[in-house]
Amino acid sequence: MRITQGTFSFLPDFTDEQIAAQVHYALDHGWAMSVEHTDDPHPRNSYWEMWGLPQFDVSPEESDLVLREIRACREAHPDHYVKLIAYDSSRGRQTTALSFLVNRPSHEPGFRLNRTDAHDRVTRYQLHSYATEKPEGLRYRNGATPPTSLDPATAA
Repeated sequence: MRITQGTFSFLPDFTDEQIAAQVHYALDHGWAMSVEHTDDPHPRNSYWEMWGLPQFDVSPEESDLVLREIRACREAHPDHYVKLIAYDSSRGRQTTALSFLVNRPSHEPGFRLNRTDAHDRVTRYQLHSYATEKPEGLRYRNGATPPTSLDPATAA
């Protein structure tokens, strides 16, 4: 399942040159840049972990600073989703002007929709991320997971 979050979610993944063009566009508009990452891209998980500090007052000529942060985050977390966010403060508050994925894990497990029937024929739905079934740090690796206490092979 392909996670689609952000401005360009309907397009194929950007190349590094296309990412650089978007960074340049954002910096041309005076937007602050931030890099975030997560291994749980649940739609309600809107606060991902920040990579470094947001970059304010970066000129378009200094776009390599933002691209360097993206590369560093990708190298440190190759099995995470990495997102670039541009914030516009022209209206007196920080507003997200641009946000898109710049890295995704090679394997995306997806989500399950849990349905619950309640009183008066009310039906509730809840998303369950398959990624959370593995411990943090191992969620997107295709290899074996460490045994748990529920594993019959390790039960005493």
